[in-house]
Parts: sequence; C-alpha cells; structure tokens
Amino acid sequence: MLQELFARGTGPLHNLDPRFKIVMASLYAFAVALSNRFPALFLSLAFSLVVIGISRLALWEVVKRVALVNGFVLFFWFVIPFTYPGEAVFSLGPLTATREGVLISARITLKSNAILLVFIALIATSSMASLGAALGRLGVPRKMVHLLLLNYRYIFVMEEEYHRLVRSLTVRGFQPSTRVHTYKTFAYLVGMLFVRASERAERVYMAMLCRGFNGKFYSLHEFSPSRGDIFWLCCTMATILGILILEWGHYK
Repeated sequence: MLQELFARGTGPLHNLDPRFKIVMASLYAFAVALSNRFPALFLSLAFSLVVIGISRLALWEVVKRVALVNGFVLFFWFVIPFTYPGEAVFSLGPLTATREGVLISARITLKSNAILLVFIALIATSSMASLGAALGRLGVPRKMVHLLLLNYRYIFVMEEEYHRLVRSLTVRGFQPSTRVHTYKTFAYLVGMLFVRASERAERVYMAMLCRGFNGKFYSLHEFSPSRGDIFWLCCTMATILGILILEWGHYK
C-alpha cells in the first residue's frame, strides 16, 4: 500500500528541491561510508541527529525504522568481535572478542545510523514521483527512472495479489507441512504470481499507450532552487568537509 508517510509534512526539509536532496544525501553517504576514524563518524552521527530533529518527522516512526536496521547491525556484534583476529578484550565461554572486531562493529553501527537518518530526513521527505523526476533531471537514464517508478508502484499491487492467492489456498483448506505436496503448492503459487504479474504488466502497458504514453513521465513538481536549497547544500558540504578534515587531517 502506497503511504509515503514521511513525504507528508510541512517541515523545512519537505520543501527543498529533490535534486538538491539527492545530491546532498549521496555525497554525505559516500563521505561517511569512506570514513574510519571515530571523530569523523561521531560528527556525522551528530549532524544526522540534528537534521532528523529539524525535519519534524514523527519520532516514533523514525525510531521503528532505525530499530529495524539496528536489528541487522546487532547481528554483526554477535559475529565480528568473536571472529576477527586481534587483541583479546574479553571472553564468553569458548569465544574470545577482539579489540579490532569491536571497533569494526562500532564503525558499522555509527555509519549505518548516520546514513539512515540523513536518508530518512532528506530522501523520505519527498514523494517517489518527485524523486523520479529529479533523478531524470540529474541525468539518470530514463529507462532506469521508469523501472524505479513502476517497480515502486506495482510491488504493492503484486503484494496484494500474493495475499489474494494465499487466502484462496487457506479457504480450500491448505495447511503447510513438510510434505512434497506443500512444496508443489508453493511452487504453483510462485508460478501463478509470475503469470499474473506478466498479465498485469501487459494490461498496464496497453492502458498507458491508450493514454498517449510516449516514453516519458511528466511531473507536476516544478524544480526551482531557492535560498533554502543553497543554505542546506552549504551546511551539508561544510559537514562533509569537516568529516574529511577529521578523517585525513592526522596523515599530514
């Protein structure tokens, strides 16, 4: 179901030009991902927290998404400290955690949270339609933009189709088990899902042709840079510069 919860709002970041937001988020993500020193990573996390606070988003919804990502990050904390070679720090039974493994896990945690928060504040505050149009204006190939928009739109349609097929199996008394019949049933379900997806794609394409589709999506969003765009671009570039100084300054 198309909700785009964060795109609905009146915060200062909602009205920024999507082109600027894509550029800022991309450059910032690259700078954070390539950083390894903790001062630079702490600066990036602090900037991300400030941006998410200014964006005026629903805090509980942000926390749920951050918690979901950190659930995957927690897996690294269970594996990397005990498998990465280095100086032993503590032991849990037969397992020994190393200092180097703990530091790597900490870096992954800081990087993932900093990048996630900025993408929520900058990218999620724009609708997918405006982001697709902005990507086209930035020079992204038109076919890739079309794939992005159509996949985003119809992945939810196919999800509904999947649930409809599952309900039909349940009504017919299907009970999953470890028998061969269950595996065949699931195989038929996946095959039918692909068949219906192909049929839906044909119908959608014919409907688009009937409405005069000529290979280009038009957007009602007008792209016009403002002072706010320039201000936030300067703030982001200043932060990136600070990250680079903290990351590479000690090599001089």
